[in-house]
Amino acid sequence: MTEFTLHDKETAPAESKDLLDVSIKAFGMVPNLHAVMAEAPGLLEGYQRLHQLFLDSSFDDEEVTVVWQTINVEHACHYCVPAHTGIAKSMKVDDAITEALRNETTLPTEKLEALRDFTLSVVRGRGNVDDAAVQAFLDAGFTKRQILEVVLAAAQKVMSNYTNHLANTPIDKPFQKFEWHKAD
Repeated sequence: MTEFTLHDKETAPAESKDLLDVSIKAFGMVPNLHAVMAEAPGLLEGYQRLHQLFLDSSFDDEEVTVVWQTINVEHACHYCVPAHTGIAKSMKVDDAITEALRNETTLPTEKLEALRDFTLSVVRGRGNVDDAAVQAFLDAGFTKRQILEVVLAAAQKVMSNYTNHLANTPIDKPFQKFEWHKAD
């Protein structure tokens, strides 16, 4: 497997140095994902921007977690599932939601389950979602705006999940206790 550098402010390309400052300000450290992405400044900048845009979406913290973790689990991302478990804890998302997402078991509410179902339809269909799935999402109380915000999250998660697969990004120390492997 090709080894990728975990960049810091000293080794990162010049265009990534300020972006790593953004990471440090947001997380108190440079997450290993960002350290890998620093190799390609456009990727790191795009990821950071999409991350913030999705946080600023019309979804609440539980819904944000459902969308992110649904995609992370579907993509079997060894890095993002533990990282987003820690992020969900910092956002005070109920552990029952996080555990249901990690274990692919039933979520606590029908509305969150509808959100997971729709997100999976988007990811598995690569955006080709049948009318019944769209209508079920809308009938669950979501909006057309939120249909498109799931697409935003999918774009963000493709960037991180694929990077982590290619780089075999090591899990950051604070998230190692949330290590995860997709069930067979």
